[in-house]
Amino acid sequence: MSLNTTMLVVLLILMVLLISMPFMLLFYLWMKDRNQREHAVLRNFPLLGKVRYILEMIGPELRQYLFLNDNEATPFSRNEYESAVISGKYKSRLIGFGSERDFDANGFYVQNALFPTQRADLKIARDETVTTHMYHLDADNLFTRKEHIVEQEVSPYLLPLADAPVIGKDTCREPFQVRGLIGQSAMSFGSLGENAISAFSIGLGRAKGTWMNTGEGGLSDYHLKGDVDLVYQIGPALFGVRTEDGAFSWEAFEEKSAIKQVRAFELKLAQGAKTRGGHIEGTKVTPEIAKIRNVKVGVSIDSPNRFNEFHTNTEMLAFIERLRDVGGKPVGIKLVVGRLDDLHDLIAAMATSDRYPDFITVDGGEGGTGATYQELADAVGLPLHAALPYVHRLLVEHGLRDKIKLFASGKLVTADKVAIALGLGADFVNIARGLMFNVGCIQAQVCHTNRCPVGVATTDPKLQRALVVDEKSFRVTNYIISLREGLYNLTAAAGLTIPTEFTAEHIIYKYDDGRVKPGTELFGTSDS
Repeated sequence: MSLNTTMLVVLLILMVLLISMPFMLLFYLWMKDRNQREHAVLRNFPLLGKVRYILEMIGPELRQYLFLNDNEATPFSRNEYESAVISGKYKSRLIGFGSERDFDANGFYVQNALFPTQRADLKIARDETVTTHMYHLDADNLFTRKEHIVEQEVSPYLLPLADAPVIGKDTCREPFQVRGLIGQSAMSFGSLGENAISAFSIGLGRAKGTWMNTGEGGLSDYHLKGDVDLVYQIGPALFGVRTEDGAFSWEAFEEKSAIKQVRAFELKLAQGAKTRGGHIEGTKVTPEIAKIRNVKVGVSIDSPNRFNEFHTNTEMLAFIERLRDVGGKPVGIKLVVGRLDDLHDLIAAMATSDRYPDFITVDGGEGGTGATYQELADAVGLPLHAALPYVHRLLVEHGLRDKIKLFASGKLVTADKVAIALGLGADFVNIARGLMFNVGCIQAQVCHTNRCPVGVATTDPKLQRALVVDEKSFRVTNYIISLREGLYNLTAAAGLTIPTEFTAEHIIYKYDDGRVKPGTELFGTSDS
């Protein structure tokens, strides 16, 4: 057989193989689907049934980008997400044509005054500025977008020192004065990567007058990268303030108290989406995380559901008092409102013993988390708009409201939501996911897998490469300042001079049938 003939035969065989291979592969997959025992639809509809699983897999993305309207998605709508992102990227909250809010639905509104406050009469620290970077949009076409970064001096919209609230004013050697009412909610290093924590720290520090809650995972070097005030959260596992065998370490607590940037401590009794102890796989307990949390490298950890250091209200209040005496700084608690009798008993114990925390963080049941169980996220804990005024009213009734500050958290990502929370009784507002949006979060909802595609909720170095710390830190700065600016806009609309003046008198609730009820009739007065 000649060389030409041999080559022709080889080519023919290759062509037959190339043509038959797809059919052979399809036949293999058909047989595999038909004989597998796990999926019923595949046994009856081999191959075709795979389309269902493919669509199921990409369903969240299809709904987010194509099928849901701008106000439908949960936990955050497209409008809520974009409002936060645009505030951080462009430091802008401007919209055109009109609101997309459903004005026929139930909801809270700010009561505007007939004669709003003039800008010149608002109480703002006008002598301070912040240098930030923001994007300027040059062209926004279908297939191209042109924009460039500009450096700009902006007002940080801080409260004047004389009007800034103080936490622990009469109880601590080192009280904590706060010149902005909006800060970062608890997010731990380990749950988020070092790039995200660093961007938050630097950006919040640049914005001034705010705070960063460490989360229960302890204090890392990344929290300290920016000159930002820190609230050190202590959970039942006592990460960072424990001995290696899990007992509370007063020596470690004193060391953390001596850090200048640590301005307050928070005992986490519960959080809205996770009223339970956490679990950390040993594979995630790296030498760095082990050192921060005072645990053993590579060993899985199950956090207790509650603190072992106290078992009653009286014991907890005594523990808080000792923490305050030893550390010299404000100490508060974070709770989720559930069993109302327990809350009544706690507030009553504070009143009768004259022992109380410097602040209480009320976390709504709608709050977020890196990982939790569906049943806890959906069914346990009252949402913020019910829980916050309830706690506020109990403190007023027991004569404690002027002694205890209230932090509120739970999906408060825009200035109007912040104003409503202040009207419902909050002194300060914590935000987590709004800040996450500004370091790149796209709501992929895979925080619990360590596979966050944008490098936020992951410790994987390869994935974290997506998050550029310097660029994202400016978005954090702009977002916080933009929220404060928006809050002052609402302050003026309500006829007030400073956001700390918001009370229940300045909000109103509209029912879907058109009836309205002022905030004071819904919850009682908001005066302390």
